[in-house]
Amino acid sequence: MTPKLLLTLGGLYGLLGVLLGAFGAHGLRDRLEPSQLDSWQTAVQYQLFHAIALIIVMVWFLHTGANALRYAGGLFAVGITLFSGSIYLLILGSASWLGPITPLGGLILMAGWGCVIYAGLSLQS
Repeated sequence: MTPKLLLTLGGLYGLLGVLLGAFGAHGLRDRLEPSQLDSWQTAVQYQLFHAIALIIVMVWFLHTGANALRYAGGLFAVGITLFSGSIYLLILGSASWLGPITPLGGLILMAGWGCVIYAGLSLQS
């Protein structure tokens, strides 16, 4: 994925995170069990945190050109979609088969952070 695409996705994920957070707080509050609402909030938080991380990582990539950062951005983009997206769909009742996708998304997010660690350790002091 290109840095332009990843920066754009970071902004889109941020926008959708705010929108989905508001939807959960106002539109779903009376329709979901408290544990479901907690899971929704977790998905929103992870999405927003990683949207910010994605933007920061892509700006860092543009300054250094470190390929590990490009990989981190791609992993964050895929991980957000799989982790948060599967939780949203599970809570809305779309498909129970998505349950195993959530931890896979979490592992992909962790791999993204591993790439960030590698890029940091690779910096010339």
